[in-house]
Amino acid sequence: MRRSRYSPARLRVLRIRRRHSSLGRSSVAPSLLPLGAGAPFGSGRRPGHRRAALAAGTASAVAAATLVGVTLGPAPAASAGEFLVNGGFESGSLGPWSCTGNSGSVVTTPVHSGGHALAAAATAGDTAQCSQTVAVAPSTTYTLSAYVNGSYVYLGVDGGGPSTWTPGTGGGYQKLSVSFTTGANQTTATVYTHGWYGQGTYYADDVSLDGPGAPSPTPTPTPTPTPTSTPTSTPTGTPTGTPTGTPTSTPTGTPTGTPSGGHTLVGYLHASFANGAGYTRLADVPGSWDVIDLSFGEPTAPTSGDIRFNRCSTTDCPTAESDADFKAAIAAKRAQGKKVLISIGGQNGQVQLTTAAARDTFVSSVSAIIDTWGLDGLDIDFEGHSLSLDTGDTDFKNPKSAVIVNLISALKTLKAKYGPGFVLTMAPETFFVQLGYQYYGSGPWGGQDPRAGAYLPVIYALRDDLTLLHVQDYNSGSVMGLDNQYHSMGGADFHVAMTDLLLKGFPVAGNAANVFPPLPASKVAIGMPATTNAGNGYIAPAEVDKALDCLTRLVNCGTYVPRSGAQPNLAGLMTWSVNWDQFGGREFSRNFDGYFGR
Repeated sequence: MRRSRYSPARLRVLRIRRRHSSLGRSSVAPSLLPLGAGAPFGSGRRPGHRRAALAAGTASAVAAATLVGVTLGPAPAASAGEFLVNGGFESGSLGPWSCTGNSGSVVTTPVHSGGHALAAAATAGDTAQCSQTVAVAPSTTYTLSAYVNGSYVYLGVDGGGPSTWTPGTGGGYQKLSVSFTTGANQTTATVYTHGWYGQGTYYADDVSLDGPGAPSPTPTPTPTPTPTSTPTSTPTGTPTGTPTGTPTSTPTGTPTGTPSGGHTLVGYLHASFANGAGYTRLADVPGSWDVIDLSFGEPTAPTSGDIRFNRCSTTDCPTAESDADFKAAIAAKRAQGKKVLISIGGQNGQVQLTTAAARDTFVSSVSAIIDTWGLDGLDIDFEGHSLSLDTGDTDFKNPKSAVIVNLISALKTLKAKYGPGFVLTMAPETFFVQLGYQYYGSGPWGGQDPRAGAYLPVIYALRDDLTLLHVQDYNSGSVMGLDNQYHSMGGADFHVAMTDLLLKGFPVAGNAANVFPPLPASKVAIGMPATTNAGNGYIAPAEVDKALDCLTRLVNCGTYVPRSGAQPNLAGLMTWSVNWDQFGGREFSRNFDGYFGR
């Protein structure tokens, strides 16, 4: 999930992490790794790791993601309606664009128009992100577009904005475009383009940020802060690490299954960071939410297995409640029949359990969080490079890769420790699940992304222990459905096709002898962004209802009709996030309640 974290002082630069999801591990890249229909993995391009078209924000539905070693001064708009400077690079220089690792330059060929274009060289350690920060007006809709040339080229907006990408342009220029709406107090936005690790040089030209009216006055440039995973200072009374103490309560008694019976609404609560959605106190979370995922628990280091839950400081979240009030709110929600979980990972929380020691530390540290705060269980939101398959690991039913085997072992240990009342949910991206219909790991001949389908062995091994699987159907590229057609975000069909893969099952990497079996509908929820700000792939309530109609009753279907038949026991919906839903006037949760008559 993408998420963003920034202090009020950093709000002006909006270099913030976004919600669920980042398939590439970079502090400046978007948080999702989608599949493009034009050149799917394994199509002969033999791609290396590629970047998720973020957000989440993500997911992604996120902490402050800043450009390492780059200072971006906000640039004035060129004219009313056009908010970027030197978008065609016709000045013959980069300014005011800044590129990571000095990866960018201006070239005279190939160009889309005029005499110059941007060339940026992605290496094994740098995606060659080039950015510009501009003044914008609050509560205003803008369209970002660019012509790009190369393999795995991305275009997006930092600070909770959307992103998009192309897996390859075939040697010519291709137009990418995204729209976003600024927050009520937003005065700047940072736009970017980047490539993908090891994919070489990409080109961009005629980059444009179009919006109504003249831009706001250019703000005073803010120095780029040093990226950190936690606030650099913490007020008295705010915990700086995982709290310790006597457990207040542990999950008991409730059998694994749909947490509240009937249809379930799952939402992520920004508990450890701040962003443009604003802070929501846990006690103020509306009763619509059946499962509340506290976002996020993150590791002290990617391979340590040591997970810490650091609540948002009062510096970044001035309205944050005290530890005592937070714990009391958890107890109150549980008394109302709600489930409160700790979500591990997110875009920046890379967790790689490469050793048995890391596995055991994961179990003990997650147990400490659950016991200290009195939680119902755990949500696994592993993204980026947390899960991947070793070369030759081709059978999802018998995984060999250490990070997969150790995660399965850790989750089974936690389930056994807490018993049948332990709630276990997962929020993978489409890349890690549905993409497995076409590609699994590095493939029989190597060259594919080893993360493709990497969640499948985890889901399979824990299918009996799993409470809910809610794949992030957002920040995703086009993915093939059971009709062997590519489906893209933007309407009900995408959610229907992606969910049907889970409800019907599918041959992994097209191998009819290696079928991922269907999951019970009561264990499957659909992940959607709550608002246009929350992530790429938002759909209006009418389209949400169409997807639910089609999946649960086989009515109101579009071009895709589920092979799994009507599934009235479909668990429900998940969204990034509770905060963004509050920000958007509760459109998502109110629509859910209305649809199911709650």
